[in-house]
Amino acid sequence: MRILFIGDIVGRPGYRMVQHGVPHLRKQFNLDLVIANGENAADGSGLTPKLYKKIVDAEVDAITLGDHIYRRREIYEVLDHKDNIVKPANFPSTAPGKTHCVVSSITGRQVAVISIIGRVFMKPVDCPFAAIDRELKRIPQEIKTVFVDFHAEATSDKQVMGRYLDGRVSAVLGTHTHVATADEQILPGGTAFQCDVGMTGPHESILGRDIKAVTDAATTFRPIPFKVAKNDVRLNGSIVEVDPSTGRATSIERLCYHWEDLPDVMSQ
Repeated sequence: MRILFIGDIVGRPGYRMVQHGVPHLRKQFNLDLVIANGENAADGSGLTPKLYKKIVDAEVDAITLGDHIYRRREIYEVLDHKDNIVKPANFPSTAPGKTHCVVSSITGRQVAVISIIGRVFMKPVDCPFAAIDRELKRIPQEIKTVFVDFHAEATSDKQVMGRYLDGRVSAVLGTHTHVATADEQILPGGTAFQCDVGMTGPHESILGRDIKAVTDAATTFRPIPFKVAKNDVRLNGSIVEVDPSTGRATSIERLCYHWEDLPDVMSQ
């Protein structure tokens, strides 16, 4: 089973890349399932019901989120009532959203999807290790393929989680930093791991935001709005191949797809 995980979707350039790119990529790479982190889709911060629908209509099967999850209040109802989108499982139980979801591949195989958020250089949250242990106990034993999005800042935080879950889940792939790392690997227990899969959006930017605005804010300390940039749009992600009978990953491959690579949008 081939699963594509798409890194943080940033603003209009990011979700347009998903809209145009995912149907093409599903065919090109013979994908069985697509998961995407959508927490930055709404102008670079948060997700709206309208954008949720656009991402799902683009053949994305499940959506994970992160620390910007509640920037748009209108997403609360989607989080509570849709079965293919998850909040970080170590958020409070009173916070809107589900702590994991189960989606089906094109061949009907079930995949559990969990989002966890880190604590190093992040807002205080519940222990991610205790939370993932609780969540794994809630997943039916017959579901062998378990995918974890670890939304965290520090490399060490992500590596510890990868080793902690090695042999217990199919993949631990990181998000949040918007910069793809070159450490993709299969850990000894059969878990695919990568510190960060990168960003889907404008790469002529600073983490998806306008270069001048971010630079001006850094050099003047003035409160300047960070608009989403526009140019050099790419889809960053990774394709993980999993043995569905065991849930063990057999390969992981980084993916960097440029807007210009899509044959049906060359003129747009």
